[in-house]
Amino acid sequence: MSFRIIGLSPEPFRPLFAMSDQELAGLGALRIIARDPRMPCRVSLEHAAIGEEVLLLNHEYQSAVTPYRGRHAIFVRRTPEHAFDAIDTIPEALSSRLLSVRAFDAEHMMRAADVTAGSEAAPLFEAMLADSEVAYLHVHNAKQGCYAARVERAHSKPLANRNGDTGRSDTEMPANGVATFGSN
Repeated sequence: MSFRIIGLSPEPFRPLFAMSDQELAGLGALRIIARDPRMPCRVSLEHAAIGEEVLLLNHEYQSAVTPYRGRHAIFVRRTPEHAFDAIDTIPEALSSRLLSVRAFDAEHMMRAADVTAGSEAAPLFEAMLADSEVAYLHVHNAKQGCYAARVERAHSKPLANRNGDTGRSDTEMPANGVATFGSN
């Protein structure tokens, strides 16, 4: 079964780059200059270049009122115009890491979970998505625990944000201008 990997939409994060460091700190976010070549952007699913400006922020990737509600730190680069969205392609930011893969049903309840080398993740994605009860997968960096990306069946069409799953690429900016991190 083919799979589709989707990064986060850049839209909710763009206004944050115009904020001062003090304003970012008020949201619990930091502006940093990449000094490590392995800082993965959750929009482009590419590593930030040395010297590139990135934001480190807390992102709520699973807002459903379930025991699996979750948030964690992520990096976001300023430059991506579009979210990563590709079929049967595992970007280097994922393939180069140990991954934790969590399968969720339409009610946002976890149905399965496993750990795999990113370079060997395709068979696990396919096997988990073969379960008709599984609606989507969340991928996390297994060591740091950071949300990395969403995986769906390749034939899935992008849908409006499903209640509770903010790991989608079509996350909308709330009216208050604060994206899916910080206080709810």
